[in-house]
Amino acid sequence: MFDDPIVAVPPVNPDPSLYNEDFSPTTMAQRHWDTTDFATFWITLVISITTYYLAASLVDLGMSWWQGILTVFAGNLVTLVPMVLNAHPGTKYGLPFPVLARASFGILGANLPSLSRAIVACGWFGIQTWIGGSSIYQMLMAVTGGSVAGPVVAWLGISLPELGCFLAFWAVQVWIVIKGMDAIRLLEKYSAPLLIGLSLALLGWAVTAAGGLGPMLSTPSQFGVGMPKEGQFWGVFWPAVTANVGYWATLSLNIPDFTRYARSQKDQVLGQAIGLPLFMALFTFLGLAVTSATVVIYGEAIIDPVQLLGRMQGIVPICLSLFGLMWATLTTNIAANVVAPANAFVNCAPKLLSFETGGILTAVLGLLMMPWKLVSSTHGFVNTWLIGYSALLGPVIGIVMSDYFLIRNRQLDIDSLYTRGDKSIYWYKGGWNTAALWAILIGVLPTLPGFLATIGVLSGLPAIFGQLYDLAWFVGVAVSSVVYCLLMRGAPGAYQAQARAQGGSPSAGGSGSPAPDGASA
Repeated sequence: MFDDPIVAVPPVNPDPSLYNEDFSPTTMAQRHWDTTDFATFWITLVISITTYYLAASLVDLGMSWWQGILTVFAGNLVTLVPMVLNAHPGTKYGLPFPVLARASFGILGANLPSLSRAIVACGWFGIQTWIGGSSIYQMLMAVTGGSVAGPVVAWLGISLPELGCFLAFWAVQVWIVIKGMDAIRLLEKYSAPLLIGLSLALLGWAVTAAGGLGPMLSTPSQFGVGMPKEGQFWGVFWPAVTANVGYWATLSLNIPDFTRYARSQKDQVLGQAIGLPLFMALFTFLGLAVTSATVVIYGEAIIDPVQLLGRMQGIVPICLSLFGLMWATLTTNIAANVVAPANAFVNCAPKLLSFETGGILTAVLGLLMMPWKLVSSTHGFVNTWLIGYSALLGPVIGIVMSDYFLIRNRQLDIDSLYTRGDKSIYWYKGGWNTAALWAILIGVLPTLPGFLATIGVLSGLPAIFGQLYDLAWFVGVAVSSVVYCLLMRGAPGAYQAQARAQGGSPSAGGSGSPAPDGASA
């Protein structure tokens, strides 16, 4: 599979309403990402405040440091599988995710998964921007001795100085987005060494202030230092693994947006394998260790790194540390939470929107979501936000991967992806694939009661619904994949196997052979 050649070619006579230069398959001349680029890309994504917050939340939920590392490492090994697999079509055909989704959801139906992904990314963009703005605010507080503090505006939930810092960081990111994809690649590549150094400096401070590794790592959790009771551990482990998968679920969908610039399949596979599980585990150790150290140093677990650094002594250490966190937030936010929604918005109207305008729209929506309210509690962050959207995106990635690997055997018709009407084998019924719609609906249903119970809409449900919700991403992927494959029997895509059986060879860039009108939904 990973020996497949790159066959990216421009479509012939694409429909103007489905095509612009940003959405054209990337040729070899446009591909600059190698193994190092993908590894450093993941390092800069992993070294972020939200990763730290996820690790710290595990301490707050009662895990010891080694249990937290085990949980996050397991979650990222699972995450690596869809990340590498879904990256394959991006590398092979040079397609962004919204165009790839046209094969499974239909030419018009592709807007459903891409916009669902976009809305989640806008929320993440807002959360990261809030954290970056908070870093600026804490630096100003340290330099001015707290004189910039202001009263909280009741309807807003934060003070006007905090809002001003949020808007300043927001504006910087918008400026970077306008510079384009190659600027993003260079930002990620050269930021990795800086972020690794700053992370080690933070760990060094925690070890020194806590009196060594021993005291900080022996901090008792609600389970105690030793092995917790099995029921207690698994009761936290599976939701935490699902939350970790949910953390990267958005990026595993739109990873083709980046791998379409890969020089080969080997580059994307090795780069992601090096950068994701190992460095996620290492940075999780840092987050868990530092959070455990705060119990020793301050007598309480401080899971918000911005608030932690605000308690440090000395203006220079505080400002240097907060600058590091702000930079980590910048590199993560631009790569993970702008590219996908920008492309999703472009997919709605390629003739009218460019990547630049899509990125600006992403930033505006992230601002309007008032992200400081999304991270106001550990329960809301892990159980509602992370697991909640993984319940939605799990079925989407199950459908997209099943379509590409099982239904189409990694063969796509490029021209049909950019064509409206019956000339496209991906037009289905009016541009929508009903098989995908049924699969996503059925894939969400098993975890919906658990989600409603989590947000307080339902109560008194049997325990099985809570357990299904704890495994929301896995349940969604499995159910939607099975349903989709059953409904797609004899539908467009089966022509690939038929053509080979008859001695034909459909072209990756041609119109292929005739296909049935729609899925057997």
